[in-house]
Amino acid sequence: MSTAKQNLINDHVQILRLIEVMEQITECTNHNVQHFELIVKIIREYADGLHHAKEEQLLFPLMVQKGFSNQTGPVAVMLHDHAEGRNFVKGIAEGILRFRQGEQSALQSIYGNMRGYADLLKNHIAKENKVLFPMADNAFTLSERETLMQDFSKVENRQQAGHSKEDYIALINSLSAIYLA
Repeated sequence: MSTAKQNLINDHVQILRLIEVMEQITECTNHNVQHFELIVKIIREYADGLHHAKEEQLLFPLMVQKGFSNQTGPVAVMLHDHAEGRNFVKGIAEGILRFRQGEQSALQSIYGNMRGYADLLKNHIAKENKVLFPMADNAFTLSERETLMQDFSKVENRQQAGHSKEDYIALINSLSAIYLA
């Protein structure tokens, strides 16, 4: 039986694969704008829309109920990281628009924001996997962990923009096959 903690860690595996793709793209001389746009879509709908939704709407509020602060400490740090990640994604999306309009220098902005996002998320995921999730597991009762997993399943069963979690993983797989082969 999968646990809520394992569910989030499994999401992290996929997000880290996408980050590897992003890092590889920043080293390429072939600039495929459709791939840049697909990455933004996956981040906004899967990493943020699905994964961060489970954390921000379910995990973090339960942690706050258990005495963790959302103003200071680990939950606050995670929320700050999520906001910073959204800013990097916004920078990527804005760079794509400028690049599509013929501004070649926008490519540096796209790549800089991709690298910033990748660095942020690698550190963020390590903090969650090694510190936050074990803290949450220790604070929650078995019943709370089971309810959290059920609630995660409900979030995952809601399709994001017409796509399931498996669809996003398939998109990550397709990009991985191109850039990590």
